[in-house]
Amino acid sequence: MTIWQTTRFDIDLSRPRIMGIVNVTPDSFSDGGQYLGAKDALQQCERLVQEGVDILDIGGESSRPGAPTLSPDEEWARLAEVLKAAVSLGVPVSVDTCKREVMHRALDAGVDIINDIRALEAPGAEAVVASHARCGICLMHMQGDPASMQNRPTYPDVVAEVKGYLKQRLDAMLALGVHPSRITLDPGIGFGKTPAHNIELLQRQETLLDLGRPLLLGWSRKSTLGHITGRPVEQRLVASVAAALASISRGARIVRVHDVAATADALKVWAAANLSD
Repeated sequence: MTIWQTTRFDIDLSRPRIMGIVNVTPDSFSDGGQYLGAKDALQQCERLVQEGVDILDIGGESSRPGAPTLSPDEEWARLAEVLKAAVSLGVPVSVDTCKREVMHRALDAGVDIINDIRALEAPGAEAVVASHARCGICLMHMQGDPASMQNRPTYPDVVAEVKGYLKQRLDAMLALGVHPSRITLDPGIGFGKTPAHNIELLQRQETLLDLGRPLLLGWSRKSTLGHITGRPVEQRLVASVAAALASISRGARIVRVHDVAATADALKVWAAANLSD
């Protein structure tokens, strides 16, 4: 049985798990501004728990293409109240951040997982999580940064480059003494990648299983789904659920989604059909 070790919970990954997105931001690409206030964000956390979420992933800074960067204090001001309340809801809580100051404060508040789009490459980030006894970690691949990542991303072989980068970052954390059971890997769908790159990553996703760590995939409402279906972001629920199931069929153990209830229903049918490995 594969376990993702986190601060308060050992998450059993023998069945696929749902990570629900809560963006405490005014400018995220899909739900920006909907949960900017702490009260609204916490109500959304509670709603997702009722819908069957396994992990809450809370972020205070948008990572959409061209998004501005916040100071650590600005980001923490958005997150503090929400995180401190969310850890009382009975499910693991992840903070989506790349700033060591925010990571440190979030872990002090009892957060279970650090989900970092920069794979802990910012100065001091590695040390924050390495010095923690148990927190879970998600290392993601991104070419460039949110301000420039979609400016003509190119790869000789996108899967080989993503795999090589994730191995490098995994090895770096293991060298610091982080137990492998704390680490999951995310190929970063939409982060410095064209639709063709993202589709190739899905088609060849099983190659990433060679790294020996659970895969976390975030396809929810992404622009590549719009490219495939021709639908705007607010009409991508069906495509998002289909992408989640497709990624699970190719080995993902955690799917990061906006639409928890629909994804949970799909996974119940998946389980009833005995499609899990």
